[in-house]
Amino acid sequence: MGERLNNRIREERLRLEMTQADLAGAVGVSRQSINSIERERYIPSLPLALRFARLFGRSVDDLFQLED
Repeated sequence: MGERLNNRIREERLRLEMTQADLAGAVGVSRQSINSIERERYIPSLPLALRFARLFGRSVDDLFQLED
């Protein structure tokens, strides 16, 4: 199980011209959590991933990719 989860949260946040604090407020987590997710040190829960997808107008599969 050498799988790794990559994400596009930072790119999508920048596309919408949001700060980490803006995004954190929009999805209900701390700015530090957004930083950890963007640095791929923390894997968000499914409900949080769905909130990101809804906010960005993307599918969860567009935002998160499982890499072998």
